[in-house]
This record gives sequence, C-alpha cells and structure tokens, in this order.
Amino acid sequence: MDGRTLVTESSRKVPYTTDNAGIPVESDAHSLTVSPDGPVLLHDHYLIEKMAQFNRERVPERVVHAKGAGAYGFFEVTADVSQYTKAVVFQPGTRTEMLARFSTVAGEQGSPDTWRDPRGFALKFYTELGNYDMVGNNTPVFFVRDAQKFQDFIHSQKRHPATGLRDNDMQWDFWTLSPETAHQVAWLMGDRGIPKSYRFMNGYSSHTYLWVNGGGERFWVKYHFKTDQGVDFLTQAEADDLAGRDGDLHRRDLHGAIASGDAPSWTLKVQIMPFDDAPDYRFNPFDLTKVWPHGDYPLIEVGRMTLNKNPEDYFVHIEQAAFEPSNLIPGIGPSPDKMLLGRLFSYPDTHRYRIGPNYAQLPPNRPRSAVNSYAKDGPMRYAPANTAMPYAPNSYGGPAADVSVSGEPASWYSAGEMVREAYTLHAEDDDWGQAGTLVRTVLDDAARERLVSNVAGHLQQGVSPPVRERAFQYWRNIDQDIGDRIAKQVNGG
Repeated sequence: MDGRTLVTESSRKVPYTTDNAGIPVESDAHSLTVSPDGPVLLHDHYLIEKMAQFNRERVPERVVHAKGAGAYGFFEVTADVSQYTKAVVFQPGTRTEMLARFSTVAGEQGSPDTWRDPRGFALKFYTELGNYDMVGNNTPVFFVRDAQKFQDFIHSQKRHPATGLRDNDMQWDFWTLSPETAHQVAWLMGDRGIPKSYRFMNGYSSHTYLWVNGGGERFWVKYHFKTDQGVDFLTQAEADDLAGRDGDLHRRDLHGAIASGDAPSWTLKVQIMPFDDAPDYRFNPFDLTKVWPHGDYPLIEVGRMTLNKNPEDYFVHIEQAAFEPSNLIPGIGPSPDKMLLGRLFSYPDTHRYRIGPNYAQLPPNRPRSAVNSYAKDGPMRYAPANTAMPYAPNSYGGPAADVSVSGEPASWYSAGEMVREAYTLHAEDDDWGQAGTLVRTVLDDAARERLVSNVAGHLQQGVSPPVRERAFQYWRNIDQDIGDRIAKQVNGG
C-alpha cells in the first residue's frame, strides 16, 4: 500500500547501493577510516555525499498551504459547455490527466490535519495546449478581496512573533478590524471549517474567471467541484481528539482510499454569467468575499474529476508540485478580481524562490505537451530550450507565436468602463449581508448551535477583552441573535 516491499531469501537479488553518480559503494554502514578505530578520511566521498545531501534535503516549506496531500487522476467531460468556452479541457468527450493537492492554509508541515482552517483545493490539468491550473479552496469565498491585505491576513493567522505560538487574539483582532472577512469567518467557524477528510469536502475556484468560446463571445464563470462522497465534517471535540491521535489523518485517508481502489471523485459544475451582466449586477461580481446566488446563475454540469493514483514519491510529486493561477490555456482568462490578479504574480514568484527558476521542468509540473520556450539556463535546468536560436524573432526556424493556435487573449482589456462600474458601490456590496444569509438560511438549528459553540470556544482561548468585545459586535452585525448567544456563552451566562 505504501510502496514498501519486504525482501526475503527467496526474493530476487537486492540491487547494489550506488552513490549519486551511479558508482557502486563499498558499505552502507561503515566510514572509510585509517584503522578500525581511527579517524575518518576526507576522501570517503560517499560519506561526504550522504552528509551533504542530508543537510540539503529540505526545500523551504510553503508559507501558506504548507501541510497537504495529493494524488493523480483524470478529468472527464460529461456535458457540453462548448457554447461558453473553447478551452480544450472542457470540450465534449475529452479526458485529461491531472494532479490534485489538498491542504490546510495556516498550519506548518507538521501541523495536525484536523485544525480548524480553510482547505486548499489545487488542480493541474495536463492539456494538449499546456498546463491549466485552478487554485481554489473548500469555501466559495475568501477573507479579503484585495491582494494588498493578503500578507497581513496570513501574518495574523500564523504564530505570534514574541511567543512563537498560534494566537487567537491576533486572528480576531484582524478579523474584527476587517469586516469583509465576515462571510468567510462564518464558513470557517461552521461545520465546513473541519472536513471529515479531503474526500468529503467540495472545492471552489472562489475567484471569477473569464471564458471565451470559439466565436469570441465572453462569459464570466465560477467553478464548483461537488464531492461525490457527500459533504461531511468533524465536530470540534472530534477534531481535537484526532489531532492528538493522528495528526496526518487526512493525508492517510486519501492515500488509503486510493490504494484500496476506492477512488474519490468530484462533479464539476459551473455558474455562467453573461459578460454584460457584470456592470449592473446587484453587487460587484468580482468580489472574492461574495457568492453568486444560484437562483440568479444556476449550476451547470461540466464533468467529473477522479483521483486514482497515489504518487510514487511524496516529495517529488506533491511537495514539489507548483500550482499557479497564471497557467491559463486558450479559452480561459482572468477577471478583474483584485485578489486573483495579485495571485497571478505571487504564485509563480514563490515557486521560483522555493524550488528554483526551473520548477516547471520537475515531474509534477512538466507539461505533457511540447514546450517551445525561449527560457534558458539557470540552476537545475536539464531540458534544453526547443528553439533554433535563443532569441525571438530569429531566421533559423523559430519557434514563433501563432495566434491561430493561442487565440486572442481571453481578456477584458476592452471593457474598462465595465470594470470601473463593477467596482463602484452596489446596493448589496455590504460585508455582512451574505454572512447573515448563510447563518440564517443555510445552517439548520443544530449547525447554528455548533457555530456558536465553535466561536465561543475560540474566543475563550487567549483573546483580549477589547478584541473579544469587537468580536461580539462583529457577530451581531452578521446576526443579532447569534452574536448575543456567543457573548452569553463566552461570559458564562
């Protein structure tokens, strides 16, 4: 199940150990010394190689989404959405190999899988026109709507600089001073804040994207990956207990399910908004803290994602996996979502820092299509550029950009007035409305009771009185009754 094979006397001959150059080594256990108890010799190159390699075998962990799990699989289109996009991955009957990685947001590599936290939902589709990446979460919204605040938000969720401890006071201080967080915090503090496992959670693009069809028509789109296993969750008490008994629960669950043949799957559905609806919609449709009501834009089925292959080496295929929302194939483009536009730069930049400038040549990131790029050289590069000369244009065989293959950019560049109008104030652009709707109409009585208990328990752990009072008002802004119940429980009433 985990790739290990027990070697017995009747097994085939064990392969011999080599160094990194493939040269056979003399011993797995003993250093080269002057005498059996004498000093180690500097020219024991295998010992030096082992020690030096060991000292360098970690790459920096991700600043965000450090702890996760992943698997390979495929995406099959089951419906026809070609009237909305020409993207090859979404054409009728298409099957595309893919990689998925799920993660917690704030925790480090060794953090428990069952901490209350949003979950990352990152996908890489290996299409015939290059890699298409979708970097989403298990919630349809996020805490902030502008990339200017993202770094501050993450710092507030990490460890306190003086104590090195996770700090609820920092979290609530930031949240209560940033009312746009209300909708996501309502999701986080509810049942979906701790999924039963990665198999039992939905995934969302959260961001709005642009789709362009073969005729050049443009549409706004949001993605919803609905788990076919059904949504399920852990209570706070269950999660706390499991954090101490099995910190790798969700990673183990995903690997074990696939290894046993129980391949998890998700059905992709999308919401489609006609391009010209955006300026006059009742709130800014590109606001990452908002959802589009399904009554306005119902879900349309696209296809099914199935994960059926565990990685042969976790570090190679999952730790070095590099997902980036800037990987957009013809037929798909970004929207004016400010958070998305910031991420288009941030993700590839962090990969260059974390795993090097040639990260796209690593196995999980390498496109399955031809790469004809003028990028050259740099650390750890092993595939030469497939170019006649290292510059463009050149007279020796290219390559050369071809709009008949790439298509015109999937862009809203000609819609400047529409974008400006989308970011003017709308009737329903407030920060509390959708969070209140979630609490009052989506949650049932039992879920509301768990929400109150989750928030109250969180506020009782190191949150200072002034911040706690702001938190009570924060929740009263979402829903008066819920806020009052939280305050009463925290104050021992």
